[in-house]
Amino acid sequence: MTAPTIGSYETLLFEQNDDGIGILRLNRPKALNALSAQLVAEFGALLDEIAGLGLKALVVTGGPRAFAAGADITEMASFTALQAEQLARGGQRMLGKLETFPAPTIAAVNGFALGGGCELAMCCDLILAGANAVFGQPEVKLGVIPGFGGTQRLIRRVGRQRAIELMMTGRNVSSEEAVAIGLALTRTEDDVVEAAVKLAGRIARNGPVAVRLVKRAVHETDRLDLDAGLAAEATLFGLCFATEDQKEGMGAFVEKRKASFVGR
Repeated sequence: MTAPTIGSYETLLFEQNDDGIGILRLNRPKALNALSAQLVAEFGALLDEIAGLGLKALVVTGGPRAFAAGADITEMASFTALQAEQLARGGQRMLGKLETFPAPTIAAVNGFALGGGCELAMCCDLILAGANAVFGQPEVKLGVIPGFGGTQRLIRRVGRQRAIELMMTGRNVSSEEAVAIGLALTRTEDDVVEAAVKLAGRIARNGPVAVRLVKRAVHETDRLDLDAGLAAEATLFGLCFATEDQKEGMGAFVEKRKASFVGR
């Protein structure tokens, strides 16, 4: 792994491998990677820095005991209503940067991904669950609701009825159930970060422009009706034919050779 020249962050670690895959680790192990105000601010700043690196994929992970065990309750316990709303809006902005990050993103989840941790994972394109992964939106047990996008994104992941049940009961979801209900893509008994990097490598072998346009097509149209979504898809499909990658990919197919994509 090599480390690009980026700013120093107390709550995060970042590295990039030779295949152009970045690994972003939450680094507050004593607090089970709880999303403090500092971590939220640093996460957004780091995403801004690495967005221009041309990464082919980004893996987001935590530690062996916790991906992120939620927001930092000790920080917010005495908040006023206005302070709480400002916290929610700040967290939503940060997670919006992750959701719209130009490269594909994969959450590699070990241990707890609860509350804000579950919300963070859901902003990644794909979620891989380690054998000990535990998901949930337990905010009602504290007398509040999800504030970093959980009420919106969980419904889109698992469906309205299941999402409401999970948020109203606040119960935990095992790695097996997370896969069964569509919250996670797959569960692995092996090292989940290694599995995520391997999956990222499979994605990285494809045309980088096309991969990014797949993400853009899905993200920009998932709230549109079918006709509007199809129109947007057609436009982006056409844009592919203005790229060097399209010429190389189709040329390699015709010539029966391996494509060598340049990301343009």
